[in-house]
Amino acid sequence: MNENTISQKNTAVQPPENKMGVLPINKLLLTMSIPMIISMLVQALYNIVDSVWVSYINQDALTAVGLAFPIQQLMMSVAIGTGVGINALLSKSLGEKNQQLVNRTAANGLFLEFVSALAFMALSLLIIKPFFMIQKTSDIIFDYGTSYLFICMFISLPVFGQVAFERLLLSTGKTVFSMITQAFGAVLNIVLDPLLIFGVGPFPELGIRGAAIATVTAQFCAMLLALYFNLSVNKEIQFNTFAGQKPSLLIIKRIYAVGLPSIIMTSVGSVMTFCLNKILLSFTDTAVAAFNVYFKLQSFVFMPVFGLNNGMVPIIAYNYGARKPDRVIKTIKFSICYAVSIMVLGLLVLQIFPVQLLAIFNASDELIAIGVPMLRIISLHFIFAGFCIICGSVFQALENSFLSMIISLCRQLLVLLPAAFLLSLTGVLNYVWFAFLIAELCSLALTTLALIKVYRSKIRPMSQSPAPAAA
Repeated sequence: MNENTISQKNTAVQPPENKMGVLPINKLLLTMSIPMIISMLVQALYNIVDSVWVSYINQDALTAVGLAFPIQQLMMSVAIGTGVGINALLSKSLGEKNQQLVNRTAANGLFLEFVSALAFMALSLLIIKPFFMIQKTSDIIFDYGTSYLFICMFISLPVFGQVAFERLLLSTGKTVFSMITQAFGAVLNIVLDPLLIFGVGPFPELGIRGAAIATVTAQFCAMLLALYFNLSVNKEIQFNTFAGQKPSLLIIKRIYAVGLPSIIMTSVGSVMTFCLNKILLSFTDTAVAAFNVYFKLQSFVFMPVFGLNNGMVPIIAYNYGARKPDRVIKTIKFSICYAVSIMVLGLLVLQIFPVQLLAIFNASDELIAIGVPMLRIISLHFIFAGFCIICGSVFQALENSFLSMIISLCRQLLVLLPAAFLLSLTGVLNYVWFAFLIAELCSLALTTLALIKVYRSKIRPMSQSPAPAAA
């Protein structure tokens, strides 16, 4: 089939207008976001519980998981970034009533996630030991880290498959089913962790390897559930058309036009975490463990905002494709208000209850001494982060992912890391944490300028052109 045909409207009978084009915005945003927020909170709970159980092995195990995190973060960056590209193109195609492009986007998206999983499986055989060697860890942390990361990385197909099938559900507004899938995987992981780490009942005592096995097992089961939901309820995508389809270079380019900047943007976080771990190791291993605890705790604040994003992006992409600027603007406004409210609540919790939160992780006196000022200082940037996160996803939904990528690069590589390094030269660990606030203030300025640019170039011109007629 000629590639040029993918941009043409499908002449077959189209389904009725999707809810993303007709429901009142606030109701629609809450309807689509609340299931995702719930699933993200469950996912955040898993992140915390996973590290809590590991901390009861010993603090070295907790440090090892923290040092392995940048590679896991990189895997998720590729999986979710590709999913963002799939999400944006598929939702936009639904808004344009282009059923053929909807089907081909879904098929090519699944292909890309599968190839990405194979790439990480191959990389696991090459990079894990050198990765821990260059961090100059102790022998026990090295053994813990390599054992844990190899399992998570070599068996990577479940996480890529789960993300891919969940993104197809999100793209068509099936957020409740995506919530069920994520919650199921997270709860299963929480249940399996203590059984496999400590050997409860008939289960063997596997230590830190048990934590990794619990993770990939839960991801595999969640992937199968997401596949089932797609085949049974996702009628907007015609899965029976996938047979015999070949990868389309044009569609892959369009997916990565949005997805690649997202991959790069989130991968920068992996680089930042790795480099910051190196800086913290110059003080003490406990600082790395404390930073790992922060990442787990902050996920309980950021994950709901990401859940809000997951509900927001298809609404904006759909109405952008349908040329409905008023709905796009209302979605952005409501999303910013909700995100900022969530972040302020998270700030208050970390300011008031740092000792109690650290105690959950079986924290030593040294970890508490480092962790309390760390949580209080880093959480100051939450005030501005909600606005920046929402706007970054707005840029992606409106096919301006390049702006999100540039802002993320500036924030984490050009501001946060240099600031952290320079502050570390004072020899005072607590000063290093202020790098997060400095970087977020720079991000706030750049994001505001970018939002003005996107409004003028993408949103305002929509009111000057008619919405596409249904085929």
